[in-house]
Amino acid sequence: MPNVFRSFLEGKYGRDVFLTSLSGEDVRIYPMPVWTNIEEKLGKMPSTHPSRLRFLDRVNYYGQAAELDAQGRVLIPARLRETATMNGDVDVLGQYDYLNVWNHDRFLTKLQREPYTDDDARALSEFGI
Repeated sequence: MPNVFRSFLEGKYGRDVFLTSLSGEDVRIYPMPVWTNIEEKLGKMPSTHPSRLRFLDRVNYYGQAAELDAQGRVLIPARLRETATMNGDVDVLGQYDYLNVWNHDRFLTKLQREPYTDDDARALSEFGI
């Protein structure tokens, strides 16, 4: 984990994290307090809600609690490491309250497949961004 993220994460949340994915294409690293908050929100939804079930199926299939080691490293579960092709160069991206880790080549393909458009700029401008 890059030092800038590691310092912030450890300083604000500690070393406990939850690693998961919704698609298997990338790895999401949530500070445990953030993940606990998500679980609390899920607990307020009806247990039979289809979206809740699909979300939980995916995050539980790929997910695992972990802890950053002294060097700021974290072991990605084998299933997720293989599915997300976490070998070679990776990109670690800050996503407000979690980190998103992508195989570099896969991320470049995503950027080309999903270009930033004028519609995106207009939508963000509605929020003052």
